[in-house]
Amino acid sequence: MRRRVLLVLLAASLVPAVVRAADEGCELRNVPRVVAVGDVHGSYGEFLAVLRLAGIIDEKERWAGGKTQLVQTGDILDRGTETRPVMELLMRLEGEAKKAGGRVHALLGNHEVMNLLGDLRYVSREEYKAFEVPSSRKDWESFYRFNSKAARQRAKETKATFDEAAFRRGFEQEVPLGFVERIRAFSAEGRYGQWLRERRAMVRIDGVVFLHGGLTPEVAALGCEAINATARREITDDIAKTRQDPVAALAAGSNGPFWYRGMALEDETAWLPSLERVLQAIGAHTVVIGHTVTGDGRIKPRFGGRVVMIDVGMNPLYGRNLAALEIGPAGSMSALYESRREELARPAAAALVPRRPGLAPVRGVGDRLLEPLREALAGDRSCSLIPGSTPPDDRHRSSPVAVASGKFAATVPAR
Repeated sequence: MRRRVLLVLLAASLVPAVVRAADEGCELRNVPRVVAVGDVHGSYGEFLAVLRLAGIIDEKERWAGGKTQLVQTGDILDRGTETRPVMELLMRLEGEAKKAGGRVHALLGNHEVMNLLGDLRYVSREEYKAFEVPSSRKDWESFYRFNSKAARQRAKETKATFDEAAFRRGFEQEVPLGFVERIRAFSAEGRYGQWLRERRAMVRIDGVVFLHGGLTPEVAALGCEAINATARREITDDIAKTRQDPVAALAAGSNGPFWYRGMALEDETAWLPSLERVLQAIGAHTVVIGHTVTGDGRIKPRFGGRVVMIDVGMNPLYGRNLAALEIGPAGSMSALYESRREELARPAAAALVPRRPGLAPVRGVGDRLLEPLREALAGDRSCSLIPGSTPPDDRHRSSPVAVASGKFAATVPAR
């Protein structure tokens, strides 16, 4: 009997303790040091290099940051070939950091959400290969038979001709070995699926908000806790509804916290009043974002330092640029690079403004999030866009497969 994917869990002795982000509050205070790192996109070696230059890990890749709090602002998945070791590293460091008095905040990005919703266009074939096991061919054949039978039935119902050979050729091209195992691992019961569904959209540390994409005034009015709760619900309990109409969801709409680019791209003078509303609504003086590549390999402050862009393009597709943002105990900010440290100016005229008690969430926020995800689903321009540039070509991408295209079934047979 075929049913939804179930992961055969690893032995408990092999699974490190996982820090549940869902159990932590949104506001953290009196943190002595924060290190923030932007989009990783499967660049394991580069990620290790950044963590070392920031003093987060030692040469044996163990936590060395003491009471430092590491924030990774999402998009560890897709494009690269080593997203699995990146996830394993973060999962392990969460436990090691907590024992040392520090923390690891691995936030969600739009690519994590895309994977959970079934949009797999940016998963490389090499990435699927990392999930291959000895039984992969057997699982693939079972998955193929399931989809072939369904396709044959659809053809019969529509009185169309079903070409078995052509269907298999297309299936082999679009569904590589390791696909079934990766789907299992990212399911709600899977090792990585469970971990990702417990991540947050944003965190606020001593008046600095960290998130992947950005905030509109309307979304900011919801507040940190409500944004996290809504996004989590949309990728867990309400995931079927989100998949049915992603552009209307906070987690997948282009004005939501994982996709919005206004903080990175809007004219600073024209958008300043909107930024002031955002900061007031979320009780922050600075917002740190990833998602949009800075374009020159450097951390980029905007709006007098009240917005800091930290996606410098770590993945070799964007130049293999290595950098981290460091925030000291008195709020000082520095950009850390391989060979230098650059002090950043403190935010200009950015006094912390507590959220007004009477500032209620905006009704119908979903209606305001209808600038569609269609742009992302149609092409690459909504993903890690460099301002003023065209996106990388499609040669590094796999074709739209299975769940993403709806061409094949979104479930795999149980073992």
